[in-house]
Order: sequence, then structure tokens, then C-alpha cells
Amino acid sequence: MAVYKRTYQGYEGRLTPARWRFLIIPRYACGKMFDSRFLIFLFFVCLVWPAVCAALIYLRHNEGAINLFGLSLAKLVPIDGRFFFHFMGWQGTLAFLVTAFVGPGLISRDLANNALPLYFCRPLSRAEYVTGKASVLVIPLSAITWIPGLLLFGFNASLEGRAWLAENLWIANGIFLGSWIWMLTLCLLSLALSAWVKWKLAAGALLFGIFFAAAGFGQAINEILNTKSGSLINITELIRTIWCGLFQQRIRTGLSEASAWTMLMAICGVSLWLLAKKVRAYEVERS
Repeated sequence: MAVYKRTYQGYEGRLTPARWRFLIIPRYACGKMFDSRFLIFLFFVCLVWPAVCAALIYLRHNEGAINLFGLSLAKLVPIDGRFFFHFMGWQGTLAFLVTAFVGPGLISRDLANNALPLYFCRPLSRAEYVTGKASVLVIPLSAITWIPGLLLFGFNASLEGRAWLAENLWIANGIFLGSWIWMLTLCLLSLALSAWVKWKLAAGALLFGIFFAAAGFGQAINEILNTKSGSLINITELIRTIWCGLFQQRIRTGLSEASAWTMLMAICGVSLWLLAKKVRAYEVERS
């Protein structure tokens, strides 16, 4: 608009509180994200297993259905920590696929188009920018991990009674904490790769490489050196070890919980450092 016409006016609408301004990023990004039919189909697949688990919970508490199918209560899957451990394992795998599809392009497009100065010339800090970008992943990942997990836990508690709820409240804690550990790890890794690899396909391939190639390399180290230390570079094994502790499972992973927590925090710390190095209002290029 030409300045000499003097027809422009200042914004007179309601201002968003400063602490919530970062949500403007996921507001538009999430709307654009669901333009992809593949992603919509993937989210539909992510809701299939929670529906199957809900049916198993209902079947276990419905005597009419048990008699109709000729089943016995002893043959049905028990609803305990192991049940929710396997639920988290399947949903965690799907969360990784969603992250691999969405995460690599979150920051790379802004860097490729030199858009970061447009963000930071507004009242938006670097921390708020990263939080907003992470929210683009956290919101859909929450919808397929801890939210359906807690709904299933509450559904079973409503059928079992308050006594079961009081005895198994640690399961709800495992669902919530375990989901957030996995989501934060995926978010930080994908954002760091997106910031350093400006090509979305390459960043996505590198994310798969970190999980699968590192797992194979770690297994090779274990076999050659007859040790379990190679599993420390296997992120899937790290999160599995932590989940075994949260859900009180005795599945042997070869790692201690302390070493798994330490390595996972180190990975998240390095990812944050990489983001801090790359996410800034300007970039210096040396010829």
C-alpha cells in the first residue's frame, strides 16, 4: 500500500498474550499439514490399534460377549502394565513415522527461503520459535500416544472400579511420562536435522538412518566386542529400556535404566545445541 495515500490504519483487534504468541506457528502449520491425503490416512491407521485395545478391554468385562464367542476369562489378554507397554510400543512406532513425514520440513523451508529474519523481527524469541515448531509435532503425536493411552486406562478403570485405579495409577504415570519422553526425543532430533539439512528428503532419510543404521552398527559392536555398550547408540533400545522401568517389565535390553536416561538426555542436549547454532535471525556465509 502506498504511504502517500494515507489510507492505512493500525491494528485495533485483540492482542494475543505474549506467552501464547508461539501458537501462531502450529495454528497455520497444522492446517496445511492435513492437506496431505497420505498423512490423513496415516492418522487413521494410528487410531486402529487404540480401537482394537478398547474392544479387548470391553470384551474382558462383558460376560455376554465372552459366552457368545465361547471364550474363557483366563484366555483373554490381561489389562496390566504389559498390555499398555505393548500399546506404547506400537503407537511409538507410528509416532516415528508421523515425525519422519512432518518433522524434516519444519525449519528447512524457513532457512531455504531466508524467512527467519521475518520471524525474529516480530516479538518472537528463538525459544518461542523452536517451541512453536515443536508444537506442530507435539499436537498430533499427543493425539496418537498419551491421549488414547490415558483414555484406555480410564475406560478400564471405569469397568474395574476404584480399587484397580488406586493400585495401578503407576500405569497412567508410565503412559504420560513415557509418551512425552519419546515425543520430545523425536521433536528435538527432527528439528535439529531440519535446521542443518535444508533438503526435506535428505533430512527424512537421515532421520531413518540415525534410528536404523545406528541400531545395526550398535548390534555389530555388541557382536564383535562381546559387549552391550553398542546399544547406547540405538535410540529405540534406549527408549525401550526406559519404558520397561516405567511399566515394570522384566524384558532384558542389555542396558541399565541409568545409562539409558543419561544417553537419551545427551542426545536431546546435542539436538538443542545444534538448534541454537542454526536458528538465528541471520546467517554468516564464508567464501
